[in-house]
Amino acid sequence: MEKKQHIAIYTTASLPWMTGTAVNPLFRAAYLAKHAGRKVTLVIPWLSLNDQELVYPDKITFSSASEHEAYVRHWLEERTGFACGFDIRFYPGKFALDARSIFPVGDITEIIPDEEADVAVLEEPEHLTWFHHGKRWKTKFRLVVGVVHTNYLEYIRREKNGMQANILKHVNNWVVSIYCHKVIRLSGATQELPRSVICNVHGVNPKFLEIGKKKKEELENGDPAFTKGAYYIGKMVWNKGYRELLKLLKDHQKDLAGLEVDLYGKGEDSEEVKAASLKLDLAVRVHPGRDHADPLFHDYKVFLNPSTTDVVCTTTAEALAMGKIVVCANHSSNEFFKQFPNCLIYNDGIGFVTATRKALADQPAPLTDEQRHELSWEAATDRFLRVAGLEDPNTIDEATSKAPTRNFASISFNIQRKLEDVSAFAHYAGTGVELLRRVLGAIPGSIHANEEQRRELGSASTSGKQRLKSL
Repeated sequence: MEKKQHIAIYTTASLPWMTGTAVNPLFRAAYLAKHAGRKVTLVIPWLSLNDQELVYPDKITFSSASEHEAYVRHWLEERTGFACGFDIRFYPGKFALDARSIFPVGDITEIIPDEEADVAVLEEPEHLTWFHHGKRWKTKFRLVVGVVHTNYLEYIRREKNGMQANILKHVNNWVVSIYCHKVIRLSGATQELPRSVICNVHGVNPKFLEIGKKKKEELENGDPAFTKGAYYIGKMVWNKGYRELLKLLKDHQKDLAGLEVDLYGKGEDSEEVKAASLKLDLAVRVHPGRDHADPLFHDYKVFLNPSTTDVVCTTTAEALAMGKIVVCANHSSNEFFKQFPNCLIYNDGIGFVTATRKALADQPAPLTDEQRHELSWEAATDRFLRVAGLEDPNTIDEATSKAPTRNFASISFNIQRKLEDVSAFAHYAGTGVELLRRVLGAIPGSIHANEEQRRELGSASTSGKQRLKSL
């Protein structure tokens, strides 16, 4: 009997933190596990209680990893409608308040035993390997595939300075080259990295496609499907599209006279966004954040999204899945959406005005079955398996790690591999020095898990059937 292909998906966040790196890898694990012949394990961070209180919303906390796992499985199964066919394991993590990010603690490759190590998927490979001090990923696993979610360089440029962004660019190239055989960039809005391809391997929550089906039926029956105008939803911080949207509305108030826009979100810039909206002559209303699947949003016809900091905007995909018209910027992050007739692209302020007016005047074109499928996680999973070279569960495309047969090419390949080995050793040595780690931004004391984390994880069930290997 042939051994099943085992895909271990490591990510940098977990529910109930509703961030992309918590949600999308979770759906990826669920739909990969539906493909026959594969074993899938999702590896997510475990936070101590103090960090949970900083990260998780609505005062949700977990006393054990098994309790956390039960929450994650319940959330997912409510949305997919099928039982989770994958394992969940936890690695110790710490939350960095200044970076608003979770970082691994210790050598997280150990979470997967050597005898199970096969394929590793690193969701945010640069983030997971900046301070990695442990076994080399490409030595532990036969194939390591990185999936790049975040445009870190753009955030650094906007919030700090160009010099830091340039340094980070080289660091990202370095660690990804050392630790990944292949890299999938969700869009051209991400940094170019070694051995990378561009492909959107994300889908939408099935609930949004169901909403879209109902709206299509209403349109076909002649019923009023969309009775509300324009809105935007997103974390309420200036660099998530609010700055661009309010500037467009301010600069073109006369051209957009009579336009009403509802903004939904919560975040550290909420009060400033509200104050700026009150200065406009247009009716721009600011509301608390809500789940995008909430019935409150079903009847909106137009989703305005001028953001250019996203890699692939999840809310844009969700709006299209619900059958709405989307107005968004001509930007590499929106390239995937251009194939849908309900996506209206603009190049400048005048184009924004034209597209918005058109969207409000027209009825959305009903999604075809093919378009609906393209937005689904089924299609996203097929795209992922294709570009990762994993379509056949019994084989792995190892072209990136096999030596060429021709003598000259073989010599060149061996030199390249030796240089990479030296580079990997330099990274390992550097990340083992606590002082240097702190200077570079690592969380103090994150080389190894502390006693509290060992105790919390050592007593927790990791898959509902087994206990976590002691760290």
